[in-house]
Amino acid sequence: MIAIIDYGLGNITAFANVYKNLNIPFNIVSAADELIDATKIILPGVGAFDYAMERLQKSGMKEPLDELVLQHKIPVLGICVGMQMLALSSEEGSLPGLGWIDGLVKLFDTSRLRHGTPLPHMGWNNVCPVEDFELFEGLDSSSVFYFLHSYYFQCHNSNDIIATTEYGGKFTSAIGCENIYGVQFHPEKSHHWGIQLLKNFGEGRLQDASQVPHKTATLSS
Repeated sequence: MIAIIDYGLGNITAFANVYKNLNIPFNIVSAADELIDATKIILPGVGAFDYAMERLQKSGMKEPLDELVLQHKIPVLGICVGMQMLALSSEEGSLPGLGWIDGLVKLFDTSRLRHGTPLPHMGWNNVCPVEDFELFEGLDSSSVFYFLHSYYFQCHNSNDIIATTEYGGKFTSAIGCENIYGVQFHPEKSHHWGIQLLKNFGEGRLQDASQVPHKTATLSS
């Protein structure tokens, strides 16, 4: 059963509609005791980092999610700000993140972006998987996804980078470490490409991302 975490942020109905149409069982979860049947977890998020962390803490689900993800190794997919919450912290705020993946969330430095690229990064863009991860099965570098963000995830371990995107220079657009995955884009708004990715997450066994041999992503400085 996929648990779609509803802590007051994210496109909950859109995820529910995708899984309903795919006939993949799911629950919209808004309380800790509703997590009991979760075999996979989707952590969506929009807006500011600190506000998202505050809402998750107030929901009473933060500590149970820590246990499910870190101890029981339940697969989780963080989306947009939900991916950024997986980090240690963010330049956007002062609160600590979940710390499930070793990295920091940083603001794009527009002075270093080529071609005078503006913020936020908004609209459609390619996502290039670093290697053949099951999350991207049926997708390749020609697949496009919808983005809306001004911050990016800087991994401390380059092996945690599973896809990159070009926006005035390459940045990390998907991460993976063991059972923990994150995507900066919005699959729920990305037509058939996003549906395929959510199907892969929902139906796949999702191999341990840390055990998949893959090349190191090269990011622009």
